Amino acid sequence: MKTRDIAVVALAAGLSTALSFLRLYEMPQGGSVTLDPLPIFYVALWLGATRGIAAGVLAGLLQLIIHPIVVHPIQMLLDYPLAMAAPAIAGFFRRPGATGGIRTLPAVAGVLAGSAAKFCCHLVSGVVFFGMYAPAGQNVWLYSAIYNGSYVVPQAILSMLLLPPILRRATAG
Repeated sequence: MKTRDIAVVALAAGLSTALSFLRLYEMPQGGSVTLDPLPIFYVALWLGATRGIAAGVLAGLLQLIIHPIVVHPIQMLLDYPLAMAAPAIAGFFRRPGATGGIRTLPAVAGVLAGSAAKFCCHLVSGVVFFGMYAPAGQNVWLYSAIYNGSYVVPQAILSMLLLPPILRRATAG
C-alpha cells in the first residue's frame, strides 16, 4: 500500500470508531444504530475492497478494545473485525464514472451487499451465542434476524442515503 492509502485506512478506522459513539439507538444486548460503517464503505468504494477490509478490521479491533461485549472468541471475531470488514464488500461493486467519480447505483448496490454481509455476521453470532435471550418458544434464527436487523437495516438505509452525496463531493473535480 502507498503511504496515502495507509493514512486513509487509519483515518477511516479512527473515524468509524468515533462515529460508533454517536448512537442514534442502542440495543439492550449490544448493537446500535450508528454511522460507523460509512467510512468503511467510502474507503472500499474509493480505494477498493482490500483497503476497505483493512480499514474495517482495524475499526473492529479498535471498537473491541473500547467497548467490548465478548462471550466467546468466535463471537468476538464475528461481531467485531469480521462484521466491521464486511461493508468493504462494497468495493467489489466499485465502478468509476465517465468523469472519474464513483457511479451511484453500483455504490448503493455495494452498500446493500456490504450491509447484508454485516447482517450475516451478526445473525450467526446472535443464533449461536445470544440465542438464550430469545423468548421461550421463539425460533432463535427469527429472533436473531429481528434483533440484528433492527439496527443493521437502519444503518444500511442511512449509508445508502448519505454515501452518494459524499462520494460526489469527494470525487468532484
